[in-house]
Amino acid sequence: MTTATLPSAAAPLTGARRPARRVLPGFNITLGFTLFYLCLIVLIPLSALVLKTFTLTWPEFWEAVSSPRVVASYRLTFGASLIAASVNAVFGLLVAWVLVRYTFPGKKIVDALVDLPFALPTAVAGISLTALLAGNGWIGQYLEPMGIQLAFNRNGVVIALIFIGLPFVVRTVQPVLEDTEKELEEAATCLGATRWQTFSRVIFPAIAPALLTGFAMAFARAVGEYGSVIFIAGNMPMISEITPLIIISKLEQYDYAGATAVATVMLVVSFILLLIINGLQAWQRKRSGGAS
Repeated sequence: MTTATLPSAAAPLTGARRPARRVLPGFNITLGFTLFYLCLIVLIPLSALVLKTFTLTWPEFWEAVSSPRVVASYRLTFGASLIAASVNAVFGLLVAWVLVRYTFPGKKIVDALVDLPFALPTAVAGISLTALLAGNGWIGQYLEPMGIQLAFNRNGVVIALIFIGLPFVVRTVQPVLEDTEKELEEAATCLGATRWQTFSRVIFPAIAPALLTGFAMAFARAVGEYGSVIFIAGNMPMISEITPLIIISKLEQYDYAGATAVATVMLVVSFILLLIINGLQAWQRKRSGGAS
């Protein structure tokens, strides 16, 4: 009887020694494919951009990237992007909070509307905002007599960038709020904390890295935005002309080196700003981990 039970006892041991079949190939193959794909999609185009810029001499490069018209477009593009991303960080957090913490009629419709800027072509968004906010638009016709002009100036640029950047913040913060333990909030309330203290010391440290990520994504999206802005900006040189439009204008004039020079400046500045934001994220995670 003892020998009869040995095969059944040994069978699981034999099966346990068999290596598990993996769905994906090994680390070396996947890493090689990942690096190849990133080089093909990201590094090679960016390298071509920089190499084309090197065809200019330093005086030619400086003249291309520091003319008054180009500098004015830098100020508008990066300034409007920072303003739009900051506004989206505040109101995106509010929208995500309402969608996570409350139940109300039409919640699924509101949740779906958040993704509308993702699905809507940017040119359609620009035309819609212009039809809404222009002097003869549905809303603009009542605002312009009061001296409030929202279209064909810098205000229109900021509004368009807010429109296309909101989903990045909401969809980044929303899952983190869903995973936040409500027991911590209840414990803080039982210990006598006010609502503001509960938010600032319990909730905000947990969602701050996600909020910074959403801010960075909204900012990066706004810096390169073109389609929704050109219809509502007015595109007046030195006033409401964005840097992507400068690049398009140089390309239409066959000034490829000048266009790549301006694009390289945008690339470097965007990379530095995103590096700073990632540093803040790492610092916030380290601070939150040390506090916990």
